[in-house]
Amino acid sequence: MALTELVSVTVVTYNSGRYIKRCLESVLEQKYGNLEVVVIDNASTDGTGDILEQFADRCRIYYNAENVGFAAAQNQAIALARGDWVLTLNPDVLLLPNFIHALVEAGHADPKTGTVCGKLLTIRPTFDLPEQQLVDSTGIYFTPMLRHLDRGSQEVDNGHYLNFEYVFGATAAAALYRRQMIEDISVDNEFFDPDFFVYREDADVAWRAQLMGWRCIYTPLARGYHVRAVLPGNRRALPPVINMHSVKNRFLMRIKNMTPDLYKRNWWAITSRDLVVLGACLLHEHSSLKAFGYLIGNYRRVWKKRQEIMRRRKAKDDYIASWFSFDPVSRPAPRPTARALAKTRAARG
Repeated sequence: MALTELVSVTVVTYNSGRYIKRCLESVLEQKYGNLEVVVIDNASTDGTGDILEQFADRCRIYYNAENVGFAAAQNQAIALARGDWVLTLNPDVLLLPNFIHALVEAGHADPKTGTVCGKLLTIRPTFDLPEQQLVDSTGIYFTPMLRHLDRGSQEVDNGHYLNFEYVFGATAAAALYRRQMIEDISVDNEFFDPDFFVYREDADVAWRAQLMGWRCIYTPLARGYHVRAVLPGNRRALPPVINMHSVKNRFLMRIKNMTPDLYKRNWWAITSRDLVVLGACLLHEHSSLKAFGYLIGNYRRVWKKRQEIMRRRKAKDDYIASWFSFDPVSRPAPRPTARALAKTRAARG
């Protein structure tokens, strides 16, 4: 299947000197012929800029005067990008050579596919493979408690997750987004919500995309490696500011995307988790209490975003509710074919 659409790879760096050289090399070695790479550096102080200069002739690199956060910097990169597809990529990701081609190919299986993800496996911070290969992500899913988790995370990779499947969404560490969907679901011309700053912004996009009628496909043919720094079990090892954003963004997502029906179905699970989060903030994680001040101070602006999302909502209540489960939900998806490619092109006009 000949694929000629331009794919823009957007990378946001912040003190990423440990990873960025290997990451960009793996992008530039892709077996997909029509690529551009846009890098936004968020005022790194660890020498990342010196490394990026080595790629100035092959990538478009921009330097911010301050750290504006992952979400805002990705929006900046997406606005500068020209591609029909945009691959958001973390600097601690290493792609195998066929990764982008496999993602784009899978995206043509269904014209309502707005997001495509592949199989990410774990790798050490040195970019060395561990003795026992573990899955990092094969898409994200939501539980009735409104926790979003990576499907397959920390499972031993024994050759499973071999089917093309619809999943709820993709981790922005390596997610391919259709430009048409980016434009369709953006609110105030912003794809990622800058209020999130960092963490959970991809889950917010996934939820919004589902509400607006778009789908996410997982393809087993796209494989890469990810150094995962944030896991549910290592919260206490993370910087306080990251934990604060995690708490804030849990509630931001709900304010923007939660429908009354979904809350009614899962109110007990949601409330139980809320009490745990609030109790942890009051008893142990005092720095995260700032999250609630932010929510109160910006409530009107966030509520306005919700009103816009609900006005444009297309998905029915039963469909959205079917994705929220304690076990990962997935559904069979079509394999890409030449006929599917032709239908997709026809749909795009």
